[in-house]
Amino acid sequence: MSVVDIFLFGVGLSMDAFAVAICKGLAMKQVNKKQMFMIALFFGGFQALMPLIGFILGSAFADMISAYDHWIAFVLLLYIGGKMAIEAIKEWKDEDKVEIMDPPLDYKELTLLAIATSIDALACGVTFSFYKGFNILRAILIIGLTTFAISAGGVYVGNIFGNKFKAKAQLLGGFILIFLGVKILLEHLFGISFGF
Repeated sequence: MSVVDIFLFGVGLSMDAFAVAICKGLAMKQVNKKQMFMIALFFGGFQALMPLIGFILGSAFADMISAYDHWIAFVLLLYIGGKMAIEAIKEWKDEDKVEIMDPPLDYKELTLLAIATSIDALACGVTFSFYKGFNILRAILIIGLTTFAISAGGVYVGNIFGNKFKAKAQLLGGFILIFLGVKILLEHLFGISFGF
């Protein structure tokens, strides 16, 4: 498998992380570089870690988790997206009264989001284990760096819209997370493809 193939894997795997990073950017009044770095680090780190786990544990573990991975991602994204939407509605009501400050990063929530968006990478790691002489360290480095860069870009993109629409954008971000959870569930249960 070539470097280009692995890079394309990384781009494909990072799309959910990109969407979630946009949601995180929506909630920022201005791009906080430290928070952007941590968001990208979590998403890139988990996208690198999951294929490594899949590669090490092989197909037996992937078969076990593939029966539940879509439910795990659905529940995590539904919970976090719902919480984000509820907070946005509360802020929306108070938007004219109070100057809203950027909340600190919730690392527990960020970990759950990183897990939810990287579960599919576990199965990719198992696939990699079928290739004789496959260089897993090169693969996880490429996938992790690709996701890191794409997630950092997502924070910037989200922030552009977030600055214009404030709490409304955060509400949209919550709905996007819920949609991603439903999308993952429908794809796994019914084979419905949304084409993105």
